[in-house]
Order: sequence, then C-alpha cells, then structure tokens
Amino acid sequence: MWTEKDNQLSATFHFKDFSQAFAFMTEVAILAEKHEHHPLWTNVWNRVDIYLSTHDAGDVVTDKDWDLAKAIDRVLTRYQ
Repeated sequence: MWTEKDNQLSATFHFKDFSQAFAFMTEVAILAEKHEHHPLWTNVWNRVDIYLSTHDAGDVVTDKDWDLAKAIDRVLTRYQ
C-alpha cells in the first residue's frame, strides 16, 4: 500500500464518507504527535493522501517514516 518514490513514502486511503475519513485523520494526528513525526496530507471527501519523509534527515525516507506508516496501517484496520 505504501509507495516509496522521490524521497517520500505515500499512500492513498478511501473511506465510505467524509466523516469516516476525518475520524481516521483525527486518529492519525494523535498518533503523529506521539511519534513526534507529522505527515503532509490532503483530504477530499472520502479520500486521504499521506506523504511521509523525515525533514531532519534532509527530506528523505527513514525508519521513522516506515514506523509511522506501519502505525497508520494499524489504525486503518479499524476502518475496513
């Protein structure tokens, strides 16, 4: 599901509606705070696009990004 390209991890997630997409984003926001690692993301109706890279490492993909991606995937299981 996650793709590594151009020094970023990215994934697109689809939900049944805007409310579910926003609930997912809320959980991910809390998770990102705990990880002290914040995504670049967009949301349009039921779609959420997330982009991860480590700014402190020069905007490249690091273990920190993969760790957050795996944690996001665990959150996602509650929405499937």
